Amino acid sequence: RLRALNRLQVILQHLKMSKQTDSAAEVLLEKKGGAGIITLNRPKALNALNLPMIQKIYPQIKTWEQDPETFLIIIKGTGGKAFCAGGDIRAITEAGKVGDKLIQDFFMGEYRLNNAIGTCKKPYVALIDGITMGGGVGVSVHGHFRVATEKTVFAMPETAIGLFPDVGGGYFLPRLSGKIGYYLALTGCRLKGRDVLKVGIATHFVESEKLPALEKELIALKSPSKEKIADLLNSYHMKCTIDQEKEFSLDEHMEKINSLFSANSMEEIVKKLKQDGSPFAMKQLETINKMSPTSLKLTLRQLREGASMSLQEVLRMEYRLSQACMKGHDFYEGVRAVLIDKDQSPKWKPAALEEVSDEYVDNCFKPLGNDDLKL
Repeated sequence: RLRALNRLQVILQHLKMSKQTDSAAEVLLEKKGGAGIITLNRPKALNALNLPMIQKIYPQIKTWEQDPETFLIIIKGTGGKAFCAGGDIRAITEAGKVGDKLIQDFFMGEYRLNNAIGTCKKPYVALIDGITMGGGVGVSVHGHFRVATEKTVFAMPETAIGLFPDVGGGYFLPRLSGKIGYYLALTGCRLKGRDVLKVGIATHFVESEKLPALEKELIALKSPSKEKIADLLNSYHMKCTIDQEKEFSLDEHMEKINSLFSANSMEEIVKKLKQDGSPFAMKQLETINKMSPTSLKLTLRQLREGASMSLQEVLRMEYRLSQACMKGHDFYEGVRAVLIDKDQSPKWKPAALEEVSDEYVDNCFKPLGNDDLKL
């Protein structure tokens, strides 16, 4: 009996250990040559960011930023499918239901990390190979260089789960050309491959299989300047012929996007789509009708206000919105419908745009006093 018990203890100990090394390895932080390298390492979860990962990456970026021997920072994902598919929404949902502090800590940690990337003094190179959504956009788009590949899939699909395109979406989306940022934010439209470059989310486009070689050369650069790094990325970019002839997939719709999504209110956008009546407009209307009405209103205002704010002001505003969503109904219902039960038919409350009052929206944007995000 004793031996069996001992053996059980050994097995339990081993399981505990493997769990620890496993969680320690959710993000790998290493220094190679002159480069600090961040590898998001949760391939089974499509490298979705959780709080422990955020809490490891943030101080490391700050350390590398001060280190005279670190000349650039590279971030990438493992598994070949995703760079990072977003934040760990399930964990946040569970926490929100029981009023756990994680709903503050996660968003606070994530937005601080977004800000650290946006203000980083060292060149920051994100290799956004594969799915790059939500939180994955947050740890890439604010950096100096974003390298897309033919496998990149970009989206900010938050309005479908009762949230809003956060992680600084209020900063970068309204700064894209025309009204494309508004369109992407409200419909959750996915962009693939070269489209991600054409819309201005990526700065470079390189074949997926060339990324290891590119990374090697970046690491090998001797005390490089931002210009030197740009030159190297440009040389890879120029050599890449995949989909070179391909037109931007939204090209033919840009005129419509710019006029339809320039309205001042969600109701007006919907009205314009109905009046337009084209197949494209009808398709957008169908998509918008599936989204959380509350999320749509918050998102439109977030982008309109964010257009003239600094990244820091935007992240502060978004933190307020995140906490309002955590207190509301639609986020939990959206996650249930899309990620848990997967019935894809959320019952939004309120169910119509007209029922989401201006007063409610105003309240979501109100300062939180001592609880506001500090950057």
